[in-house]
Formats: sequence, C-alpha cells, structure tokens
Amino acid sequence: MCAETTTETPDYKATLNLPKTDFPMRAGLPKREPGWLHRWEDIGVYDRLREKEGRKPFTLHDGPPYANGHLHIGHALNKTIKDMIVRSHQMMGFDARYVPGWDCHGLPIEWKIEEQYRAKGKDKDEVDVVDFRRECRAFADEWVEIQREEFKRLGVTGNWGDPYLTMAYHAERVIAEEFMKLLMNGTLYQGSKPVMWSPVEKTALAEAEVEYHDHQSHTIWVKFPVVRAVEATGSRSELLGVNVVIWTTTPWTIPSNRAVAFNPELSYGLYEVTEAPEENWAKVGEQFLLSDRLAEEVFNAARVDGFKRLRDVSASQLDLMICAHPFRGIEGGEGEWDYDVPMLPGDHVTDDAGTGFVHTAPSHGADDFVLGVKHGLQMTHNVVEDGSFRKSLPLFGGARIMDHKGKEKDANKRVIDALAASGALIARGRVKHSYPHSWRSKAPLIFRNTPQWFAAIDKTVGDGQDQMGTTIRSRALNSIDQLVKWWPQTGRNRLYSMIEARPDWVLSRQRAWGVPLTCFTRKDALPTDEGFLLRDDKVNARILEAFEAEGADTWYADGAKQRFLGDDYNADEWEQVFDVLDVWFDSGSTHAFVLRDREDGTEDGIADVYMEGTDQHRGWFHSSMLQACGTLGRAPYRNVVTHGFTLDEKGNKMSKSLGNTIVPGQVIKQYGADILRLWVAQTDYTADQRIGPEILKGVADSYRRLRNTMRFMLGSLSDFTEGDRIEDPAEMPPLEQWVLSRMADLDTQVRDGYARFDFQGVFSAVFNFATVDLSAFYFDIRKDVLYCDGDTERRRAARTVLDLLFQRLTTWLAPILVFTMEEVWLERYPGDKSSVHLVDFPETPAKWRNLESEETVAKVRRVRRVVTAALEIQRRDKVIGSSLEAAPVVHVEDAETRKLLAMIDMDDLCITSGLLVSADPTPAEAFRLPEVEGVGVVFEMAEGEKCLRCWKILPDVGRHKHSGVCGRCDGALG
Repeated sequence: MCAETTTETPDYKATLNLPKTDFPMRAGLPKREPGWLHRWEDIGVYDRLREKEGRKPFTLHDGPPYANGHLHIGHALNKTIKDMIVRSHQMMGFDARYVPGWDCHGLPIEWKIEEQYRAKGKDKDEVDVVDFRRECRAFADEWVEIQREEFKRLGVTGNWGDPYLTMAYHAERVIAEEFMKLLMNGTLYQGSKPVMWSPVEKTALAEAEVEYHDHQSHTIWVKFPVVRAVEATGSRSELLGVNVVIWTTTPWTIPSNRAVAFNPELSYGLYEVTEAPEENWAKVGEQFLLSDRLAEEVFNAARVDGFKRLRDVSASQLDLMICAHPFRGIEGGEGEWDYDVPMLPGDHVTDDAGTGFVHTAPSHGADDFVLGVKHGLQMTHNVVEDGSFRKSLPLFGGARIMDHKGKEKDANKRVIDALAASGALIARGRVKHSYPHSWRSKAPLIFRNTPQWFAAIDKTVGDGQDQMGTTIRSRALNSIDQLVKWWPQTGRNRLYSMIEARPDWVLSRQRAWGVPLTCFTRKDALPTDEGFLLRDDKVNARILEAFEAEGADTWYADGAKQRFLGDDYNADEWEQVFDVLDVWFDSGSTHAFVLRDREDGTEDGIADVYMEGTDQHRGWFHSSMLQACGTLGRAPYRNVVTHGFTLDEKGNKMSKSLGNTIVPGQVIKQYGADILRLWVAQTDYTADQRIGPEILKGVADSYRRLRNTMRFMLGSLSDFTEGDRIEDPAEMPPLEQWVLSRMADLDTQVRDGYARFDFQGVFSAVFNFATVDLSAFYFDIRKDVLYCDGDTERRRAARTVLDLLFQRLTTWLAPILVFTMEEVWLERYPGDKSSVHLVDFPETPAKWRNLESEETVAKVRRVRRVVTAALEIQRRDKVIGSSLEAAPVVHVEDAETRKLLAMIDMDDLCITSGLLVSADPTPAEAFRLPEVEGVGVVFEMAEGEKCLRCWKILPDVGRHKHSGVCGRCDGALG
C-alpha cells in the first residue's frame, strides 16, 4: 500500500441492533407514583376487574385499624401483604375482592376526645352523651379520610370508594343484632367477677387491651392470727395463737381479704423467732407458719437474726384452721373486719416466692375469685370505678390507689401504716416486676370486682348450629382444627391454647362511644332469676329498625326506653342497659355486615383469608372466632395468615423515645412506595422483621438490578412483532430451550408461592432468575446475537424468548412492584385503558419443561465457570483487556460432557472469539477449579483481526464484501 493512500475506517455502530427504549434507568418513584395512582382511579382498574365473568370469588377480609392517627410501619407492612395476597390471586384467575375497613368505636377514639376535653378544662361527664358521641364520630371520620389516602399511596388496591365502617348505621344495627343473638340463645348473662380495670379510663379492659411493663410495687409480709385450730380427732391444737404469714405486692387488697390459701402438696413448718433486734416487727418468741422452702427468705426480709423450726404442720391441720383478719378489732374499724378468715387449699399456691400462703381477696384476683366461688366466700365492693375505696369503708374511705394519670396515691401507704400500727406486719419492701398496664393510657391496671355482661363460652348455645359443637368453646376448638389452615402453623397452636384456657368473654365496657348492649333487665329481679333479661323479638326488631335508620345514638335519646319497649311493657319496671360492647365484639362481628350483607361479600359469609399481626391471636382472630361461633356456629375464615412485629435494624422495638421509628411516609418520600413494598416481599414476614436506613439501601440496590433487567428486555423488544416469533420450542437453540424450561419451572413456583402467601419465596425465586440466570448469564451471552445478527433463526428465537420472559416477569412481579411493573408494561403496551393489573399470569405450557436441557446447561455452566475464572486471571495480569481477545482450549475428560458441549456454541457461551474443546489429557499448566473436576483450561490468544462491527477477533475478518468485518456481520449488513 502506498504511503499516500488513506482509507476511512467504516463506522458500523448504526448498523447494530442496539436496545431502543425510553424506559429510564432512574426510576424517580416518589414523583411518578402518584400519577399511576390517579391513572388507575381514572380507568377504574378495581371495578373493571369485577366485570370479569366466570371467576371463583376470593375474599380477604380486612382487619380494621383504628381511625385515630397516622400510619406506622406496621400498618404499611400489614396492608402491603394484604395487597399482595389480593393482587396475586386476582392474577391467578380469581375474582379477588378487598373491602378496606375501619374500627371507629371504642376507647382509642373516646380517649382522644377526652384528651381534648382535659386540655380545655372540660369534664366529659358534664357533656350530653349524644353530643359526645357525635364528636367521636366526627373525629373517626376525619382520620378515616386521612388513613384512606395514606393506604392508597402504598399502592393498595381495593374498594376505597365504599369501605366498611363499624360506625356506619347498618354496621351498628348488625353489631346490635349479633349481640341480640347471644341474648336470645342463652349465652348472655350478667355476673360479678374481678376484671382488668383501668382506674384512669374507668372501664374494664379485655386481655387484648393489656400490655405488661416493669412496675415497682410495695411488698408486705402480714400476720394472720390463728383463732381456731383443732386436730383431726377434734381436740384443741397447740397451733392456736400462732400466725400464718402471707406476702403480697398489692397492700390495697388487704381490706378485701376473705381467706388464706395453701397448697396441700407443699411442706410447711412452725417456726419461732429466737433472736431479733428489740425494735423489730418480728419479735422474739413469736411463732409463724411458713413454707419450709421459703422460711429462711422470710426471716431475712424480717431482719430476724435467729429462728428455729419447731414442728411439721400437715395439710389436714391447715385445712381445719381459722384465722382472724389482721384488722379484726382495729380501732376505728367499726367491726368491718370481725369475720373469720378460713384456710383453703389451692393448686395455684407455690413456694417459688412469698411465704407458701396466699392472701385471698376474691374481688381482686382471678385465682382468688375461682377459689372464692368454690367455697362460697363473700365478694366485696370496696373499690369504686376511679380506683378509690368506697367512702363508707372504715379507716380508708376515699383513699385512692392511683390518680387520674396512673400515679400511685395514698391507698397502699394507709393500709401499710394501719397494719404496722396494729402489729400485723413483720416486714415490708419494694419489688420490680412485670405488671399489667393499659395499652392506651399506659397506666397500671387493677383487678376489680364489678357487675359485667359475659358471653358464656361453655354453655350450650341454643341455636341448632351444632356441626362444630354445642358450645362456643367447642365450636372454636373444632373450627381451628377442622376448618382453618394456618400460615404459619404455629398460629394454630397459639390460638388453640388461648381459647382452650380462656374464661367467659367480658362483653361490656363502661364507656360512651360504642354500640350499646341493647337489652333490658327487670328491676325487681336478680341476674340469676328467670325473666331477669327481656327476650322479645318485637322489641329487638324495633331497636334494629331504629339503628338502621338513625344509628346507635337513638339508644341514648330521650324516650328511647318507652319507644323500644312499646305498649307491651311498663317502662318503669325495666332498666335500660347503657354499657357499650367491647370494641372487639364490633370488629369480631364484621363478617356479618361485610362478608354476609354486601354485594361484594361472599355467598356463605365466610372469608377466604384473615391476615393480621401475631398479636391478633389474642385480638381480632380470637374475637372473630368467638363471636362467629356464638352466632354462626363456626369460624368466619378458611385461612389465617400471621405476620410478626417490625423492629429496627438492631432488632430493637421501635419507639419515639429511642428515635428509631421508621415512618412509611418518609420512606415513600425518599425512595417511593415500591421500595417499601419490595422490603416487605424480601422479608420473612412470619417472623419479626427489621427495617432501617441500611436495610432500605440494600432493598433499593436490588430494585435497581431488577429494573436494569426489565430495561434490557424492553430495549431488545422495541420492534418485535408477531412475525418475528418462533412458535415451536423444538426449533430453538438449546440455550433458549433451557430458558423456556426454567420459565415453566418458575411458573409453578410462583403460583404455588402466591397460593401459600410466601412472597419472600416468590420474589427470591424470580429475582435470582432475573439477575443470575438472565442478566448475568443468558443476556450476557445473547447480547452478541441480539446486537449483531441479522434476521437469523437464533436471533428470532432469542427475541421470542425475551417476549415470553417479558409477559411473565412483569405479571409475576406486578403484585409486589405495582408501580414499576405498570411502567414497564405501558412502555410496550401504551393506551388509555391498558394496565398490567388488568391481565392474568399467562399460562405457561407444561411441555416447555425440559429436564434434559436443564441438565445440559447445568453441566455446561460448570465448564463455563472454569473458563471464565481462567480468563479473569489473564485480564488481571493485563494479558488481555477483553474476553474476546481469547480463544482458549478447554480439556474435558468426560466424553458425555464433550458431546453436550459440541451441541452448543461454546465461544458464544464463554464470550470468546474462539474456543476448542479437547479430549486430550489436561496439560500440567492448565487452569483448574478444585470444585469442577475433569476440566482444565489452556489460555490461547484469538487469531485474526478484530471485526469492526462485533469486535470478535476472527481469521476471516477483511475477506468479505464489507470492509473490516467477519462473515457473520457481512451477512447481516446485506
């Protein structure tokens, strides 16, 4: 070539089939997501899905949150899981319905209004009850609107235009109607039992409303003098005059003591003080009855320097004893405590702590009450609703256990001082222990005997719905095992054990904002008398008609009693009950006015799924089960899915004081709702989950990788048409057949995972497939074919597979990444009515599954690993810059593997310009991987020139029509 001769190097970049797409790499989710929400609302996606005919209904019944504040991260987790359940079942061919709802009655809302009153110096009791209820209704209505928009922002689909509210007139009517069923079927009764009572909120609390915190209590050791002691023969015992010693952490209950309990299985002895300081409460010569295991501990607390054990004391001797109350004969006592205190056997007494004897006040303890009923002990009513002693109680009248903020007042101190003054104390102290508190006011609770309304769970229900049993408890336990599937199974064990051991259900609350117990009691009758409760279908019908038209406020209107009793009864002879129903009865009844009564409910009134946090085994799962078993005869659900609690990154419980809370709105503002949804999908929600800034960064990174996968497919399919499709998989290369097989396998995994509510399993499988099998393997290999081939069969096969992948990945991921998959879908299928959420998962032919191709590619990938590792060393040592500069020799010992490699373009698979598979013995210098036996790689440089179009180094470059290209590229250029 002459020196003067110059030629321009052709630029073939424009001739490549490079990806073309407007799909941005940066998602910009916080700004763009609201637009998709508006779009879905404009085109009516949820309503259009309901128009699809011939589908089997699938209903997730929403456990109602309280309408009283902004959403927290637990709300976001809960609603996102529900949304994934609904969307995935819809896309699997069901008519998946979701009616969101709110709990609008109860103490959480009433407490907020009371707080507003207190801030203004107003007394709630001075406000007309109907006016007060209207304020509660307005407050709840305001928060329903706020929370509705916050839930929608998470991308949650549902019938947002017509949610259910427990304060809606029809709902209040049905709640009252469900209560009336208990009234009419004989399970309702009024009883007097000690219940968890909040002196701050002045109401009884259910177990679900109680949480336990450390609390410092007084401890006292008190003497109960033995005033009657006889031997089994009837002769007088030498134990007369000794003292039984009890220990308690609730000194305020001593005035209500009616017995002392002991355990016949424990070892007891009579002990005498032999040495003690002169000013000590426990005096030298005093004799005490104590558990042998605890005696030394008691004497240490009493600062006794010396004591001796005098004798054994048998259970039969204890059983025959009578003690005096420590306040018997006390000055100013007016004979209040001049009664006998029996010694009673009780299995609940232990020698783990205390004295081995338990002070028993039946009005203030669960075990105490059971023992009192068994032995006919008298109940006391010494403590009134604000936690103070009744005014008429000698010595202590008006003393308060705690004030209106839950702070300790003078009741304990006055009782302790009186005991000390009367010589009844031997020791006192303080102890820090777990103690029940209200989960709303955070104030300590007390056990207090009050008249309450109960549903008897072991009484035969007279309604004839006996398939699951004849009592509420038996129906619930049988439903748990025979009718319900539990996800995870531990949920079954938890609820079963709770219902198996629980007492009767306390239905009543002494509050104003709720559905009243719509019943009347006869003034001149006792709760145990026949005719005490008015049971009249006509009266019930009048009440229900009024509630349907005017709401439950009508119960409190002037003249309500006469209106509902009508002319059939003399209103002066009947009391109208003004307690309100436990709010858990409200939410437990929702199956009736949502699943049964709504057009978008279910045919049989049973939900396919209830899904809530694990705390709802004692809450909504529990109350719904009891309520439905009392009125419907069975569980109201077929599946129960449970999630754990959300913790910070270190595994700590979130709290404002620690500053470790994660607010959903802030996450959405920074990352977008899809990142929050992806966090939910990536976590094992059945256990406690962790979330925090570093975890969210990791989630965002996973999102970016997945987004790039989708972007590559969009770019490669920009001009794909049906005419480009290859219909028969048998006509495709082995690599494409392998992708189809993996898709068929994954389709089964995805459907099975969604059916089992295993979103972590679904996402993990899809994500690994998309990023490992596709992006890092298949796409990496096929880029050369997609970019550089002309209209070849293998390029058409690759694009056909990409199209099939697109259809499946976008729909499989749509229940999780609702916004992003909509964006991806619209990039290919734009249109005013188009949406990925209007389509189903595409049917994937079972014949695509090809185990032989999967085994082949698995073996080939093992060989590829060795080649890739060998080339990486050459790249590291700067021998080559690109794998296309190599043409290695791969020595493979196994003949069957060599046969498989011959079926596949191994140079394409390893992204080299050439590759030779050899059966020769592997040279000593060959590169090997210990974990891949029988394969060695000898590095060789590729021979020839670099193709200016595909960049492969091949011997034939420059020998074709088009300058500087290989034969493959020359053919593509035409």
